[in-house]
Order: sequence, then C-alpha cells, then structure tokens
Amino acid sequence: MLRALLIDDEPNARADLRQLLAAHAADVEIIAEAETMDEAEAVLARPDYDLVFLDVQLRGGTGFDLVPRIRPEARIVFVTAHDRFAVRAFEVNALDYLLKPIAPERLAEAVTRSVAAFEKAGRREMDEREDEAYPSPLQPSDIIYLRTGTNGRFVPLLHICAIDAEQNYSAAHFADGTRLLVRRTLKSWEDFLPETHFMRVHRTAIVNLQRITRYERDREEHTLLFVQGVSEPVAATRKLWPDLQTRLERLRRGV
Repeated sequence: MLRALLIDDEPNARADLRQLLAAHAADVEIIAEAETMDEAEAVLARPDYDLVFLDVQLRGGTGFDLVPRIRPEARIVFVTAHDRFAVRAFEVNALDYLLKPIAPERLAEAVTRSVAAFEKAGRREMDEREDEAYPSPLQPSDIIYLRTGTNGRFVPLLHICAIDAEQNYSAAHFADGTRLLVRRTLKSWEDFLPETHFMRVHRTAIVNLQRITRYERDREEHTLLFVQGVSEPVAATRKLWPDLQTRLERLRRGV
C-alpha cells in the first residue's frame, strides 16, 4: 500500500480528494495532510511517505517551491484548477497531474500509474531492470511520463514523432528536433503504443504515422519515410509496405 500526503490550502478540496481516495483504500493510505507552506514543509520532512498529492497554488507559495523538499524516493501527483500549470509540471519529477474538479476515473488512472511505478521500482531493486511498462495499452490522447536518468517530463503521446533503438535504450524524437533518451526497448514501446497511430517500420524504428510528411519509393521497392523532427529519412522494411500503406490510408480517412 502507498502512503500518501495531501497538501492543499483548501479544506473542501482536501475533503473531496480524501473522499475520492476512499475508493482506492486498498492501494493508497493518507498518512498526513497540510494546508499551509509551513505545515507542508513539516510533513514533507517525514521519512515514511511514498506519494504526494500536491496543489500547485498554495497560500504563501506554490507547490513547485516544495518540490526540492520532497524525498527522492517519493512520487508527485500535482493537483490544480488550471491546466496551464501542466506545462510546468512536465519539467519536474512528477508522476501525474490532476485537474480540479477531479474526475473519479482520472484519479483511478493516477492511482494505477502510481502503483505500477512503485511495483516497477521494486522489480528494479531486485533485478536492476528499468524497462518501464505501462499498466495498460496507451490511447492516442494519453499523456505519458518519460524518465531520462534521474529526471523526466510529461509528454502528450502524439507529440512523439518517431522512436529509434539505441542498444538498451530508445530515443523519442519530437517535431522541434529534440530527443529524449529513455531506458525502454522498442518491443516495450510496440506492446503499448496504439496501432492506429504508431507502427514499427523497421527493427530499429517506430514512427508516428501522423508525423510522416512524405515518402519515397525506388524501383527496388525500398521505402524512405520523411518524419517531422527526424533529420534523416527512416527506412521501412520492404515486406511491411502493404500494411504501412493501408494504415496511412486509414489514418488519412479517419477510419
């Protein structure tokens, strides 16, 4: 069971979250709450919590100000009434973020993700593997957390243009030309990415079909895919061309 802290300066908001979390009593136990920055600093000094539900806007400061005081082993779920703060949440070591009023199904997602993260951490301690698995197949609308070493950020799934293999790691490419190196195999990506939008076109590459700007085929039926954010064209395996062509057409028609 995960031991959680609730930090929010609105008593009604804490009461609402406490009531919603009651449905997940088998997975999450609230061990302390805080309303002010001083109270928050005090409870964050405890050594026994795993998870922090942290309001962004607090009396006398912000939740982001408290991040350095959170124990490294704990995970953060930001709670906010304003989705503009989600961009800032991407930049810190946070597991998820929730918008007020919190939808029960969205909280259930966050709890599932939290439990999965700690189960993964336990497995890593046992066998030192870090190939992170998602609790269920991803949907195109999902926002995922990509961990890069000791840091990470949230990323809308469809912002990933392509993924290529780099030994035990993989590199996620974005439209602006940036890339994130994560400890995850292509097989792991392939198992959880939605087939409607992503396809493994080569043993070393997965592409977001929506991000293909054009393709070229030569007389030998070799296919080169030009993908946003990827400097070099991606070679597609010849035998996959019929399936790739079908998927591109379905996506174009919105089927």
